Amino acid sequence: MASLILLVKQTEDDEKVIYRFGPNERKMGLIEMNKIKESVKELEPVQVDGISPSFFFNKAAQWLVRCLFREGGKFPDRTTVES
Repeated sequence: MASLILLVKQTEDDEKVIYRFGPNERKMGLIEMNKIKESVKELEPVQVDGISPSFFFNKAAQWLVRCLFREGGKFPDRTTVES
């Protein structure tokens, strides 16, 4: 079963980008990509009954890494990722 993960940019500067992420706008966590250290960390986990918070984090983190390396560091204001 495929599901969508919504990502909404909260802030971005030369060092990092922070997104709200989750299955919808009512249930979201917070994730940060450090562009200089090339690292991703979860600031707030997504809480959805019956689904591991790591599911959403792992998919969102993969997308952030792809943006950094394949898209030349271009991070859209809002997007969805199919999982």
